[in-house]
Amino acid sequence: MLVSSRMHRKGLFISFEGIDGSGKSTQARLLCDHLRDLGYSVTLTREPGDWSEGGKLRDVLLNGVLMHHKTELFLFLADRCEHLVQVVIPALSRGDIVICDRYTDSTVAYQCFGRGLELGFVERIFGWCDFPIPDMTVWLNLSRQESLSRMEGRGTSDRIELDFDLMSKISEGFSELARRYPDRIVPVDGSGDPEEVFGRVCDSLKGLIR
Repeated sequence: MLVSSRMHRKGLFISFEGIDGSGKSTQARLLCDHLRDLGYSVTLTREPGDWSEGGKLRDVLLNGVLMHHKTELFLFLADRCEHLVQVVIPALSRGDIVICDRYTDSTVAYQCFGRGLELGFVERIFGWCDFPIPDMTVWLNLSRQESLSRMEGRGTSDRIELDFDLMSKISEGFSELARRYPDRIVPVDGSGDPEEVFGRVCDSLKGLIR
């Protein structure tokens, strides 16, 4: 069973969210390196696909053919269940700080606000699966125009990143989630160079990590 209660785990669970090109992968890696330098045991992971056979599913989800929205949703959820069982929950049980690049808020932003699935439907599934809740979620807030500029410089995009209208809806979704869950989701200005943004990320985590 997947355990959602924060009170019964030894470790700390931090997720990073944001639209593609917002810099969340970079910031998650910088935080991981920083905490390891301070002596913490850290597990850095990502969704989708960061488990033993997850690469195949990640390729289908990000680079495969278009599929029905519910099919896409359940593939993402299947990936999450196995990722939690193989990676996240064992790490939390060991007392690690787990840093996850994308998690449940991405599912809501992409599938509900982006694809139009009913929010209550997705939330009921989350309740049934009993997904662990992050202790804190860092939302890197960046304009769609700036994220697009970054992705153009990067030179590679998956099928989701290439849809400008979809990404605009997803950005609105993250904004709404931050309004709904202000105690968990911390907005961080994602503009500027990585070191500048990382300073803001560290400020947002004060009080959580000592």
